Order: sequence, then structure tokens, then C-alpha cells
Amino acid sequence: MTIFEPLPPAQPPMVPPVLYLPLSVQSTPQEQAVEIRELKDGRRALLAYTALDRLLDLAGERQPWILLRTEELAQIKKSQPYDVVIFDLDIPASYRRDGAIA
Repeated sequence: MTIFEPLPPAQPPMVPPVLYLPLSVQSTPQEQAVEIRELKDGRRALLAYTALDRLLDLAGERQPWILLRTEELAQIKKSQPYDVVIFDLDIPASYRRDGAIA
């Protein structure tokens, strides 16, 4: 007979105090727009990286970015609505151009 122990409650994910957000190709110096992509299910996803080296490795070495305190994500959501945050996404080469997200 196998006895199953209940699992401990799940811990909330660890989120660093700052995030590196890739800027979209529509971004300008006057009006910076972060990269938000539509998922297959229709939700909008904010791309966020937990370290600069991860952003450069996973999104492209020439990817423009901004540094944002995590608690400021609500401000981004007001101006550019999103449903989920995806951390440290490896952008395939086919979705990059000139070392940045296309």
C-alpha cells in the first residue's frame, strides 16, 4: 500500500527587485514602448528578463532595453496593457533581426 503525503503549499515565485524589459521596434526616445506579444490563446504577454546578460543572450546582443523596478510594472500595465509576464524567454533566431527582436 502506498501512502501519499500532501504537498506543502506552493511558494510564490521569486521575482527580483528590478527587471530588464526589451523595447519594441516602435519605441522612440520620446515614447518608449516595451515588447508585448500576443499569445496563441489571445492573451498579451510582457517580456521581462531577470538579468542583463540573460536579455542579451536570449533576446539579442543589440536589443534595446530599459531597467525597471518590479513595483513599477503597474505603470507599464496602465499604458501598455498585458495579461501575463514571461520571464527570460529565449527568442528564436527566426524572430530576431540585426541582433534584436524583430
